[in-house]
Amino acid sequence: MKKDDAEQIAETAPRRFNAEAAVRAGRNCLLWEVEAIEATAAALDESFAVVLGSVDAVVGAGRKLIFSGVGKNVPVSQKLAATFNSTGVRSIFLDPIQAFHGDFGICMEGDLAFLLSNSGETDEIVRLLPALRRFGVGVVAVTAEADSQLAVNADNVLLFHYRREGCPLDLAPTASTTAAQALGDALAMAYAGLREFTREDFARFHPGGALGQRLILKVRDVMRSGGRMACLSAEATIKEVLLALTRAKCGTAALVEDDSGRLAGVFTDGDFRRLALELPGFLDVRVADHMTRSPKTVNENALVVEAIKILEGARINDLVAVDDAMRPVGLLDGQDLPKLKIY
Repeated sequence: MKKDDAEQIAETAPRRFNAEAAVRAGRNCLLWEVEAIEATAAALDESFAVVLGSVDAVVGAGRKLIFSGVGKNVPVSQKLAATFNSTGVRSIFLDPIQAFHGDFGICMEGDLAFLLSNSGETDEIVRLLPALRRFGVGVVAVTAEADSQLAVNADNVLLFHYRREGCPLDLAPTASTTAAQALGDALAMAYAGLREFTREDFARFHPGGALGQRLILKVRDVMRSGGRMACLSAEATIKEVLLALTRAKCGTAALVEDDSGRLAGVFTDGDFRRLALELPGFLDVRVADHMTRSPKTVNENALVVEAIKILEGARINDLVAVDDAMRPVGLLDGQDLPKLKIY
């Protein structure tokens, strides 16, 4: 289609909506979903803690969590299984149709199944109940209806609440599935918190991509060292420090005590510029008289993400990496970090 033809069609085509109506419709949907999450949060009670205890018992016994749903609850179930997996809790998605054609083989006695159904009457989900019982699998109903077949016959119930769907017709699952997923997320995050799940634990299950790098990389993995950093005695002259900075192509020099090798201070290219304006003949003076004492440092074994927090909090460009004896072993140059794509 030619450009002129497309423009003509666009000009003559009837307008089915305007920008104001579109924004209003989108906002209404979001507000219904927000209301559903707020209602679910407000109604959370002891049953949540009971289910949390069941999850802990399953994990302690070396068993797994099973999530199952149909329709829009398929991606919700899959997402919840993935969330628990990412926190080290072994979880799977069970297709309720394929289950009756061999996939029940993934179920083991002592597993815990979360069955998702808004009405609690979804035939494919309710039919799973007796089969799961036969395999010795516990059942948690995730539903909006406390009196439904699913809720009445489950071991435990997690109820979510919503007043209506975000759909203009109040039909398409939107607010209900959002509330169900948020409730499952809350369970996963509450359990991770109670287990004192650390960044290092999280990194073990996310080794790939930028997220994995951000969580796994240690300062020693990315710091400049050897000839790429400037490290010399605090008794050196400003001229000697300037030459060391030039050779290393960095902006901060680590200055050490002669007797112990411990960090005594730092001198930066910014310090050099300020001194050049204030002190004639400064090149031959001792750097110890003009260095920054007790500078910000980071241990070489710290995570890079921790070093980034120090850099940002102190609003500095470089950070000296030290060993356990406070001897400088490297330099974390702020200009190197964007290349690592760990922000």
